[in-house]
Amino acid sequence: MFYVLQYLPMEQRVSLREVNQRLTRYVKAAEAGERIVITRRGKPVALLSPLPRREEDLDPARQEALERILGQSHHLGGRAASRDELHER
Repeated sequence: MFYVLQYLPMEQRVSLREVNQRLTRYVKAAEAGERIVITRRGKPVALLSPLPRREEDLDPARQEALERILGQSHHLGGRAASRDELHER
């Protein structure tokens, strides 16, 4: 019999108060791959987790195509606002 083990990221539960007091610590933990469940009065209300690393998944040809597309200028129509219009309240 064979068992297939799937990697599950580490997860910890932390109160909202704790996250407010030590946000940098928990952001660093998320960057390292950890999932943090944020609780309020013991109930889960939010999840802080790492973003997928999509840039590293692209092969060189796709990375080059993406950079070429992002480097192009795309006019969306309309006219540019004047400086005065931008600063009106």
